[in-house]
Amino acid sequence: MKLLICTQKVDINDDLLGFFHSWIAEFAKNCEQVTVVCLEKREYDLPDNVRVLSLGKEEISKKLKVCKAKSSLSYVCNLYKYIWKERNNYDSVFVHMNQIYVLLGGIFWRMWQKKVVLWYAHGHVSLGLRIAEKFVDDIFTSTASGCRMKSDKIRIVGQGIDVNKFESKKLSARGGSASGWKVKSDKITRLITIGRISPVKDIGTLIKAVDILVKKGINVKLYIVGKIGLSEQDEYYEFLQKLIKEKKLEDNINFAGAAANKNIVKYLQKSDIFVSASQTGSLDKTFLEAMSCGLPVIGCNEALSAVLGDYKKDLFYAIGDFHVLSKRIERVIGLGENDYAKMGEDLREVVVQEHGLERFVKKIFEILK
Repeated sequence: MKLLICTQKVDINDDLLGFFHSWIAEFAKNCEQVTVVCLEKREYDLPDNVRVLSLGKEEISKKLKVCKAKSSLSYVCNLYKYIWKERNNYDSVFVHMNQIYVLLGGIFWRMWQKKVVLWYAHGHVSLGLRIAEKFVDDIFTSTASGCRMKSDKIRIVGQGIDVNKFESKKLSARGGSASGWKVKSDKITRLITIGRISPVKDIGTLIKAVDILVKKGINVKLYIVGKIGLSEQDEYYEFLQKLIKEKKLEDNINFAGAAANKNIVKYLQKSDIFVSASQTGSLDKTFLEAMSCGLPVIGCNEALSAVLGDYKKDLFYAIGDFHVLSKRIERVIGLGENDYAKMGEDLREVVVQEHGLERFVKKIFEILK
């Protein structure tokens, strides 16, 4: 098969989209040739049968005086140039998240009888998505809540987590000691949350839960890995800083900044519990990356509840309920070594069986062929 992939960015060092580099590499194992058209390309290291073509954002971003309308027109012109020029070099089209590619190219792909599929995993259903649905053969998504549009084209295939990279501390200590893998109630417990600093992530709820634990004399430290999503969210970041200062939690909460997806595993393996107050409504990839590393994952996102299984009663809480969140954290801290280990192993197995990258890609190609 010769495949065209349309995506936003190809950059192994990106904090949000770096994971897609692994997807492309896995796709390439199943294809004769892969052509990637992206809005922006940076650093990558992909197999020889992969070509990456950029619409030019990395170049236009250097030209500060280029107006937004002019740059957008340039992107569209480049897109049409590539899909026409490369039309004999691909049989099928895989569009990642950005349905705008389908809206722009769908009619041509239909004319040329290309099979077109869209990956979409988000709680919001836009008008653009509804229109794009008419031009695609299938819509792939992570879980039932990943695409909330009614359509017989929706295929649930999991999230695509590289379980060989995101492995537990116990597994990564093969042939040696797995020290530090047990939460010790008499030592510091490292909590971690990953994602952009945005109101939808409700980091304030995490801070309030930490405050309750600290006042109980429980030694915890929360690491917030991520950056401000948009410049207008600076005010939200300042609000969080003020809240931390008011509660005198400067020694218990650390903003670690953004980290490339390829480096996230290091943060996870140094942590004891993953916590989240995200309200996106879809299954955040960071949940599954943490589970793949053998971490208990505590959250309120309704999509998460579907993958926790029997552990839902111990790891799930209602949106904004920082009192219950603190109790969930305290319970995990109090687990015995065997119970803590079993929880981590069971959660990792969910990811391996239902969301592992290799199985994920095979499911997609079974439908694409």
